[in-house]
Amino acid sequence: MRTPPNILTVEWEWDEKLYAGSAVHYGIGRMPYPDGLADAVRDELGLDGTGRLLDVGCGPGSLTVLLAPMFAAATGVDADPGMIAEARRRTAGTAIDWRRLRAEELPADLGTFRVVSFAQSFHWMDQPLVARRVRGMLTPDGAWVHVGATTHRGTTEASDGTAHPHPVPPWDRIDELVARYLGPVRRAGRGLLPHGTRGGEEDVMRQAGFTGPARVTIDGGRVAERTVDEIVSAVFSLSSSAPHLFADGLGAFETDLRHLLGETSPDGRFAERTSAVEIVIWRP
Repeated sequence: MRTPPNILTVEWEWDEKLYAGSAVHYGIGRMPYPDGLADAVRDELGLDGTGRLLDVGCGPGSLTVLLAPMFAAATGVDADPGMIAEARRRTAGTAIDWRRLRAEELPADLGTFRVVSFAQSFHWMDQPLVARRVRGMLTPDGAWVHVGATTHRGTTEASDGTAHPHPVPPWDRIDELVARYLGPVRRAGRGLLPHGTRGGEEDVMRQAGFTGPARVTIDGGRVAERTVDEIVSAVFSLSSSAPHLFADGLGAFETDLRHLLGETSPDGRFAERTSAVEIVIWRP
């Protein structure tokens, strides 16, 4: 097992290795957004197929692709080259415009948009700067749409009291295994997040001149059946356990992870109930 580097004094700031090696794992390890998400955004904002969408921190395009049909044009931006390459691969032949770009570089001559969306990404950014710049990119009837979801894993219990058809992935033990390899403090890129990612989004938005928010919750509750490969990719899709963090210990870690999953479910099948998704909408 590789000994974690002594970086306990390194505070986190964004760097290009945040999700290095994770992009190829998203499509395998992340559960899809619920079918009702796009309809909820459309109904809440009165979308009619016109206007433009900008998805910021788009990753491999999971949300971009879901929302794009409700607009005349769609653009996804992400700072990670692997994420943009994966988005282009997955959407070859479509008209979605993918750009490698940090959110802090906006507006980057991209023009104005009916909707600017963020999904599990705003906490990685210079929030006050990005909020101010995005506000200036919205059309007068435009909206900021923040999608809050946990897609790499689900809940541990069935909400109606019924049993899952297969064992729940042993997430606590997986976290312990990651900590054995990478240390007890959450890793992120070349630095650490001892207190987690930043919060305070509502204050940032109001200070930038936004009003709201309106909130729409889409219930979870669907039981997702998952394989060993999907759980392994779910772990590698996280910034805190991205493949590059393990360096020459990557193979040993994956072997130990697959052994742990095999102990939990000898037939390699798991099930967990999907979590609720919250849509938060701000107006300029």
